[in-house]
Amino acid sequence: MKKFIMLLVCVVGLFASDATVEIVKRLERLPVVALQDATADDVDAGLKRRFFQMLIGDLKVSANFDVLDEYTKSTYGGDYRLHHTSTKTPDLVLRYKLEYSWGGEILARVKVFNGGTGTLRSERSYKIAQPERYPFLAHRMAVEFNDGLGLPSIAWMERFIIFSKYTTPKQSEIVLADYTLTFQQTVVSGGLNIFPKWADARQSGYYYSDYTAKVPTLYHVNLSSGQKTKIAQSEGMMMVSDVSQDGTRLLLTMAPSDQPDVYMYNTQTKHLERLTTYSGIDVSAGFIDDERRIVFVSDRLGYPNIFSKTIGQSSVEQMVYHGRNNNSVSAFGRYMVYSSREKSSEFGSGTFNLYLISTQTDYIRQLTATGKNLFPRFSNDGESVLFIKEYGAQSALGVIRLGANKSFHFPLKAGHIQSIDW
Repeated sequence: MKKFIMLLVCVVGLFASDATVEIVKRLERLPVVALQDATADDVDAGLKRRFFQMLIGDLKVSANFDVLDEYTKSTYGGDYRLHHTSTKTPDLVLRYKLEYSWGGEILARVKVFNGGTGTLRSERSYKIAQPERYPFLAHRMAVEFNDGLGLPSIAWMERFIIFSKYTTPKQSEIVLADYTLTFQQTVVSGGLNIFPKWADARQSGYYYSDYTAKVPTLYHVNLSSGQKTKIAQSEGMMMVSDVSQDGTRLLLTMAPSDQPDVYMYNTQTKHLERLTTYSGIDVSAGFIDDERRIVFVSDRLGYPNIFSKTIGQSSVEQMVYHGRNNNSVSAFGRYMVYSSREKSSEFGSGTFNLYLISTQTDYIRQLTATGKNLFPRFSNDGESVLFIKEYGAQSALGVIRLGANKSFHFPLKAGHIQSIDW
């Protein structure tokens, strides 16, 4: 029973003004953007429709624009107002043309006009070698369009999501995807493969845990070569919960003596250091405060809650005084986001909400209001939170744009998400 509870803790893994959180944008009015599709008829109609929906979705998720939903066609060399019928005057017009190359690549040419004067602001071209990766072509266009206007970065859109999904009992796969889950590529299959984690900020490789064998085993996979290397094994439990910024230190949850604790592993020296020694459950640690401290989930109060400690010291500090089932946490700098089970009388049975707190104040920001919102993960810039949204027998990836107070959901069509990283 202890092993079951221990694994469950890891797997389950309105805004107010807060002076400690300085990531809230203050834009009086979002620039209005219209899209124009100048793609010729020889390009697949389905691809044209999907690409338009992807690009318009990226601009909306950025929370930096007021995007017109109207689909308008144009010619690449035509007047910027050609076929534009919206009654709302755009500040900017983004026109694009998709083409196929002889080698099967998708090419995109892009112009950006001033919506009031028709002045050409910029012109760029893009290409992607694998047509099935067209979402990343749209993401790149959206990121550079946003950057060209000097708006808060949305570069996280171009990063791969890595997640584990259950396919059948005791079977799960490791999958690479874009943040909308439109592109998906299975990279590990066969057996129970869970808890994927990027090995570094460049996403050059990843870790995952194989629970197929008798002893759970941690592997590292080089993304470009596919080379797989065994890192460590541990009875009872084995997972990477966080990686240092330089990629040299891993925070592990291990249970070599049937008792889960937090360990730190140096990938260069191969030194393994035990960081917690509690007789109960300590799991899912993350670096905080310039990686001098860690935050983790523990049952020290008789239920899962969030604690912290300075690396090299024995004292432990309780971080959360709200809720009685705070079972997953993600850290970024001096901020943490955690999942907490709510009282059924307040939010309905089985509701888990996400909360954002600072390590330096007692302030709490509630990020979600309904449903099961689990396993939060900060983006690499700390301005967004990725999480698992569960509803019925299905699951979805949720994205919260912290500065804009907006959230978006992208359902997984087959399987059930177990854990995620980006």
